[in-house]
Parts: sequence; structure tokens; C-alpha cells
Amino acid sequence: MQLQNTFTVPVPVDEAWRALLDIEHVSQCMPGATVEEFDGDTVKGSVKVRVGPITVTYRGTATFLEKDDAAHRMVLSARGSEVRGQGTASATVTAALTGHDGGTTVSVTTDLTVTGRPAQFGRGVMSDVSDGLVGRFADCLAQRLSAAQPSASAQPADDAADTSPTGGAEPVDLLRTAGGPAARRAAGTVAVAALAVLLARRCCRCRCGGACRTCHTG
Repeated sequence: MQLQNTFTVPVPVDEAWRALLDIEHVSQCMPGATVEEFDGDTVKGSVKVRVGPITVTYRGTATFLEKDDAAHRMVLSARGSEVRGQGTASATVTAALTGHDGGTTVSVTTDLTVTGRPAQFGRGVMSDVSDGLVGRFADCLAQRLSAAQPSASAQPADDAADTSPTGGAEPVDLLRTAGGPAARRAAGTVAVAALAVLLARRCCRCRCGGACRTCHTG
């Protein structure tokens, strides 16, 4: 599926470009993300998402396919798989930056493929989730860039950045991030999935010698 997002940050395009390429710092604004290693072109890390009562961790890599300093355009290819499960996620992300009235507009196109539990939501819910995640990322990035500007001569940028909210390693709650009607549409599916998990766990713990109807029907 293809997702389109746009956000703005209150700094000139060159400054926004440098900030987005500073993966180790900008990753702190990415909900659920943890960067483990970055060599300048390839990022290794993990992302945690919560689907109702279930938390899923993806671990993988993302590689820059293109970094055009003159055009302020980047293309990133990412691929990951569930740490405990068979689900996978892959994406090609294209971001283009445009300066406007002293600020910067960032247009993001994501070609996303997901298998496993999060894939049950479909394009509508995933689009709402994408909007929510990009919104949180943009707010965090804007706060960091704004905080760094007036205090640049008085303190290091790292110190200023520490006062802003970060995504850290807390799981992204997909239902809460989707919000509103999208969350309600997904709630039934998640409830069924949660019930299946609970029944499976009950079966695993059942020691009734075959008499348990929950475990041995059919």
C-alpha cells in the first residue's frame, strides 16, 4: 500500500535537511523506534508496536538509496521481521523537502508491505496510523529544532534537545494512534485476535487429560 504524508518544521530547508539526516538524534522522535547502529548509510534497529493486548517487535535494517543534497530529496529502503513470529514489514520511503517562508515542508511517500498481525487492519486504518505517527514525529522534531535555535549560543544543541519528548523504546499503540472511527473499526478484529491468543494460552496450560471442552472440542 502507498501512504502519503506532509508536515512542516519551522526552520530553513538546509537546516531541516541536516536534521533529518542526523539519524541518531532524529530517531528519538520516532515513536517506538530504537537505533542500535548507524554507519552513515545503513541503520540497524528495532520498532515496537502494540496491537490491543499484543506487543510486536520488529528488528531490521534501513538503507539510504539516495541522498540528494542539492534537491533535498532522500530515498530509504527498510526491511524488518518480527522477533517472535513470522510477520514481516518492508517499506520504501521517499522524502522531499521544500523551503517556504523561512520554514520547510516535508512530503513523504511510503510504499509499505506488512504481513502478520498488524496487516489485519487494511489500508484505511494503516493510513490513519501513519498520519498519527508522522504527526507525533513532526511535533517532536519541530520542538527540538525550535528549542535549539535561541539557545544555540548559550548551551550545546544536545542539551536543548533533551527537554523535548522522545519516542524511545515504548511500543506504539496502533489503536490509540489510529484514533476515532478507525480504532472502532479495528477493535472488533483485535478483540477476536486477543480471544484466540487467550484461548491458545488456556489450552497450553490445560492439564485435564483430554476432558477440557475448551481445548479439545472437535
